[in-house]
Amino acid sequence: MNVVLLDPSEVRADGGASLDGRRAEHVAKVLGKAPGDALAVGVRGGKLGSAQVVSSTKQALELEACVFEREPAPKRPITLVLALPRPPVFRRLLQHVTALGIERIVLLHTRRVEKSYWMSPSLEPAAIDTQLQLGLEQAVDTVAPDIERARGFKAFAEDRLPELAAGARVLVAHPGPFGPCPVDVPGPVVLLVGPEGGFIPYEIERLTEAGAQGVSLGPRILRVETATLALLGRLGG
Repeated sequence: MNVVLLDPSEVRADGGASLDGRRAEHVAKVLGKAPGDALAVGVRGGKLGSAQVVSSTKQALELEACVFEREPAPKRPITLVLALPRPPVFRRLLQHVTALGIERIVLLHTRRVEKSYWMSPSLEPAAIDTQLQLGLEQAVDTVAPDIERARGFKAFAEDRLPELAAGARVLVAHPGPFGPCPVDVPGPVVLLVGPEGGFIPYEIERLTEAGAQGVSLGPRILRVETATLALLGRLGG
């Protein structure tokens, strides 16, 4: 945790805040903050700043002089369209791509996505928010990516993808006879990443018809988690 994020409702009119649970324990046990110490803080959806520790134990944290005066780093203009992966992979990826600062995540259903994945507790709003919070705390950010769900592939390819693609470069990552993923792409990007086993031929055809350019990371077959982070690293921004 490189910044302690506060909900706007937790910041009192006098500039103080009272926290408990995981954040209080981390400040006391890991950061080792004592009364009088400065602490990096931020408001979810708002600015970054600092506060002074009044008291700190593993059970409760009391802050005063909370000041928020610095904007977080701007978002990378990247929309990640991700075929919904297995729940453990989804949780890790959500945290990692949030830390990388992408603008939007679209969770997509494809032929090789198990329908049971959509029923996972990891898709509950509170579970998603936990991973977003961890990613933001790691990257010293306050603004989480927007998250959408696209349960119908055909409707997504025909309707939503053209909307996302307006003014953006659209790339679909897939093993096969495609050129390498470009590096340091300027401007908005829509990146589509398939499930384990990749998109089926019908899906690749529909996506390329919608204007997506096929790209590859070479001959190695990578797991979704590895491929996604490698692709985002190449795109820059």
